Amino acid sequence: MTVVDYKTLTEKEPLKSLTKKLKKYSGRNSSGRITMRHQGGGNNKLYRLIDFKQNKLDVEAVVETIEYDPYRTAFVALILYKDGERSYVLASSEMKVGDKIITSANAPLKTGNRLMLKNIPVGYFIYNIELMKGKGGQLARSAGSSIQILAHDNGFTHLKLSSGEIRKVQWDNFASLGQVSNAESNLLVIGKAGRVRAWGIRPTVRGSVMNPRDHPYGGGEGRTQRGTKRPKTKWGKVTGGRKTRNRKKWSNTMIIKRRK
Repeated sequence: MTVVDYKTLTEKEPLKSLTKKLKKYSGRNSSGRITMRHQGGGNNKLYRLIDFKQNKLDVEAVVETIEYDPYRTAFVALILYKDGERSYVLASSEMKVGDKIITSANAPLKTGNRLMLKNIPVGYFIYNIELMKGKGGQLARSAGSSIQILAHDNGFTHLKLSSGEIRKVQWDNFASLGQVSNAESNLLVIGKAGRVRAWGIRPTVRGSVMNPRDHPYGGGEGRTQRGTKRPKTKWGKVTGGRKTRNRKKWSNTMIIKRRK
């Protein structure tokens, strides 16, 4: 079992005014039926209200703390603006307590600063990128994520995603410079089943050990072959090797190159 290195974090309770308790639904809808399996239990946790927009333009802020967030893989930073307002933002990999960051159309090219895509040179890595102007960051928000700028052309910026996809985004949208913190999150070795239960994830049973009435793979004496041509869910829906993206989705025109 391995754990994430928390030495860079500040030993401080989260700011009470920027947290709230989310109700647990254990994967159930308004009728009480389970619509998302394998959810339930888990440790109690508070949700941090993250400011993905960071829309206080030309107001400098100082990083007060770097904190753990139980609802995401990345670390978060508590920042204090010059006008006295505080907010939580996604911490970059190089962010430290005492650093100064700013959101501006022409902010300095420094890690953690937030500026318009058209003002970021080609080759730079960015995170927390807006897809729709003013909506807040939607791309590259998980631990270690970053997206590279490939080109600026005719009102659009071409971005290379970690999946290999290349897509266009309007170049007056905002993005933060750098890489999301906690880049070693993907190296985590869970080590024991109880650790997953603490995250609120319940056990997953393999289809091949079920009865025939419960799953297309069920039944037989001992271990048997799958018996169906394609991978299926317990409801018989094809789950592997089939495109699930809507062919008529409006943003298909923004994708220059599909992921592999």
